[in-house]
Amino acid sequence: MAGLSILSQLPPANLCTSCYYFNDTHHDYAYTWKPRSLPCISHQFSVFSSSSIHAKSKSYYPSSSRPTHFSKSVTRCSWIQDSSMNQNQTSHTQWTKGRLHSAFPTTPAEVSSVEDLFEFICSGPLISKLGLSPEKIGDSIDKWLSYGLQLCQLFELNQLYLTVPQKARFYHYYIPVFLWCEEKIANHVAQFKDKGDIPPLVIGFSAPQGCGKTTLVFALDYLFQVTGRKSATLSIDDFYLTAEGQAKLREANPGNALLEFRGNAGSHDLPFSVETLTALSKLTKEGTKMKLPRYDKSAYSGRGDRADPSTWPEVEGPLTLFSNITSILELLWKSEVVLFEGWMLGFKPVPSEVVKAVDPQLEIVNKNLEAYYDAWDKFVKAWVVIKIQDPSCVYQWRLQ
Repeated sequence: MAGLSILSQLPPANLCTSCYYFNDTHHDYAYTWKPRSLPCISHQFSVFSSSSIHAKSKSYYPSSSRPTHFSKSVTRCSWIQDSSMNQNQTSHTQWTKGRLHSAFPTTPAEVSSVEDLFEFICSGPLISKLGLSPEKIGDSIDKWLSYGLQLCQLFELNQLYLTVPQKARFYHYYIPVFLWCEEKIANHVAQFKDKGDIPPLVIGFSAPQGCGKTTLVFALDYLFQVTGRKSATLSIDDFYLTAEGQAKLREANPGNALLEFRGNAGSHDLPFSVETLTALSKLTKEGTKMKLPRYDKSAYSGRGDRADPSTWPEVEGPLTLFSNITSILELLWKSEVVLFEGWMLGFKPVPSEVVKAVDPQLEIVNKNLEAYYDAWDKFVKAWVVIKIQDPSCVYQWRLQ
């Protein structure tokens, strides 16, 4: 099974609430250059991958095809703080509230060179781990520029005034992970070339709270939409028990602080999870639709409850009937992907004596975890695991 493991670097606490503070975009202007003649900057990063991915260059959809309402399945994004700021035209250090400047350059001189961007991309910590050589990046630089521009528009940033951390978020993180996902989808599609309907590929994103997984999925979902692929997003939060179910859980486990509130194993509706993920796997016919569950954490004074079904986003099945497909490329672009994220996604129970030694209250939580593989993990065919260097980041995010 495919897997991508990422070790993050913590940002300064005043930059953002997530363990990643990257972001970037670029521009549409004419250029001529020879990528293979450009040097590649080398850096040392504590980032690694459990697999080597070789991304192939494909044509990208022009910005004119970008939907105005890109994803019906995404209703949340945790990384918006910089989106509300723009930079004064007369000063590169003065920031003011208000709408951002145009996402397109006024003159080529204001835009950092493609050569500089090429070197910056090559210096990314995931590049070599994904099997991306400078030659491959050079051959597909137009695609990198397009993706960067699309993400800049998504986060309402001006590509003329991006900071290095913002550029790193896009070109060292979001776009490389997106290319990895594309490769996994291509491999998935190839398995069904002669087998009729293609089920969507479920990619799991496992990471501690507050490290940016929801925002990563938000960005990836957008890129899938603007490149013509239907995608759906789910969080393990969407499968929490209803308020009534949580009350029953508390009553059944009096005195256990770990099950008093939602969060730990045992506080999720696993049959509902199976029902939802199974239905998504069958969403392969043209015109088929289903609603994706959502959870309202603000209900009942913060205890939470499942959101009203009338507010759930609706997704429509992709055009994956094999009889309508004329090429493997068309097959690829018409396949669907499900982005499934959660802090405990992929967790496995440990020996009972181990958890007892830590906290007796953990024993039942550990026992509950045994049922989660069949409810969640067995549906996931590719994994992105984001690790953090310092777990205190989670507590800092909670305090914020």
